[in-house]
Amino acid sequence: MTLKALQLSLQFALQSDAMQHRAALPRHWVARCIRHALDHDASMTVRIVDAEEGQTLNRDYRGKDYATNVLTFDYTQEPVVTADLVLCAPVVVREALEQGKSLQAHYAHLLVHGALHAQGWEHETGDADALAMEAHEVQILARLGVDNPYR
Repeated sequence: MTLKALQLSLQFALQSDAMQHRAALPRHWVARCIRHALDHDASMTVRIVDAEEGQTLNRDYRGKDYATNVLTFDYTQEPVVTADLVLCAPVVVREALEQGKSLQAHYAHLLVHGALHAQGWEHETGDADALAMEAHEVQILARLGVDNPYR
């Protein structure tokens, strides 16, 4: 498998616990997770935010007034994927604990999930789409050495 080229900007917009998230998200790991999910070369920004910014973005762009784990802002899909992935650190920590996963494994899943959304994959459009996207995520995560997040 030939991995696609990725231009990556990794941003940590956190007032607290930044070291925990930086440790779980070394730049090479973030790039590897995203590159494994790409069908085309890409330019992406990954921004790790606090609950306030996560909630504001989710409310303003999706009309949902709560912080969610990952938001994908996709701009182009071909010939180069351009997108911003926004991951809400407190939500990711809470979900990782609830699901009994390491923080790094949960971030890997959400990076792959967001990168697939940036390329047009959807799971809220029907059961068949959700199953196809989940199966693709599981395959990608297995190549990264990350367990199936849906078990």
